[in-house]
Amino acid sequence: MNFRHKKREKLDITLISMIDVLFVLLLFFMVSTTFNRNTEVKLKLPVADSTQAEQHSKLINLTINAEGVYSLTSEDGSVQPLADQQLETLTQALSTLVTRSKELPFVINADARTPHQFVISALEAASAVGFSHITFAALHSKPKS
Repeated sequence: MNFRHKKREKLDITLISMIDVLFVLLLFFMVSTTFNRNTEVKLKLPVADSTQAEQHSKLINLTINAEGVYSLTSEDGSVQPLADQQLETLTQALSTLVTRSKELPFVINADARTPHQFVISALEAASAVGFSHITFAALHSKPKS
């Protein structure tokens, strides 16, 4: 029997391939997180003292920010900013949704600082297309103690 100790070879850990993988992952996460900011719209909704609104699983949202820029969110959740802010463009975008979902609630999310004319134009376009369930989004005020 041979009881001699064999010389052990030194083990090497190759870090280059691990660094490459980590660099690719870092690059992937950096690129994928920039896409989230395109759909954000900052709104300061007006406050209302009414009861809680009805909750619907599917609805169509029209968001109007303080500058009067329209963004349309369809029933599937996709946000579609409009090419221009003309009444005809808004009416045309709404008419494409009406063919599929005329009975869905239509919610107007207007910023508290939005000029009144943009909200009236949105109401005019919605009624011209044929929406029958039109509501406004507002923040529920805190109860006074």
